[in-house]
Amino acid sequence: MKELLCKWEPFLEYGQRLEVKRNKMIYRQGEQGKGFYYLLNGEIKITLLSDKGDERIINMVPPGMLFGEHGFQKEPYLTSAAATCQSVLYLFSDEAVSQIVSKHPDAAVIYTDSLIYKLRTLAEILSLIECPIEQQMAYYLLKLYNENENASINQTSFAKYLGKSRITVNKVIQSWKEKNLIELKKRKIQLLDIRSIKEIASHRKK
Repeated sequence: MKELLCKWEPFLEYGQRLEVKRNKMIYRQGEQGKGFYYLLNGEIKITLLSDKGDERIINMVPPGMLFGEHGFQKEPYLTSAAATCQSVLYLFSDEAVSQIVSKHPDAAVIYTDSLIYKLRTLAEILSLIECPIEQQMAYYLLKLYNENENASINQTSFAKYLGKSRITVNKVIQSWKEKNLIELKKRKIQLLDIRSIKEIASHRKK
């Protein structure tokens, strides 16, 4: 994922700059796409609504990344996106992308790589739903670490990531804390033993 960071930044002049406040909804799952976005600064929460109406966080977009790529060419958005804090982002309409690609053909590769990464991540998340809670938690912590160079997240948000109760998540957290796999600083989870967390995450249900 890190190789995708800031790759789209040279094309910001073609996008529509937007300054959004905390909790501002950027787009909703199922609505017709109006293009995709680039996050200049701030943070965007990506959520997925299940057929049962349960909402779970599936990604936290860091600055320098595209999001909402599936909304290109008026395709419906597969997820929802909202700002977790005051953020600055750029909207790229179909017309803007056409201009970019006509002048910078390599931009199409950047977009495609980003879309493939997001779709692969979504498939991995869906495959984890039936796995034990420990594996799901380990996977998400590693994902946050790899994408943001840290895995700082509070327990409430983490529970929403997993679609589980805070009590269920807390039991595993306390167990990992006793084993010195993680620590809690200012109510946020931080990794201490990445190797052991990777081992837990790799034990997929067969």
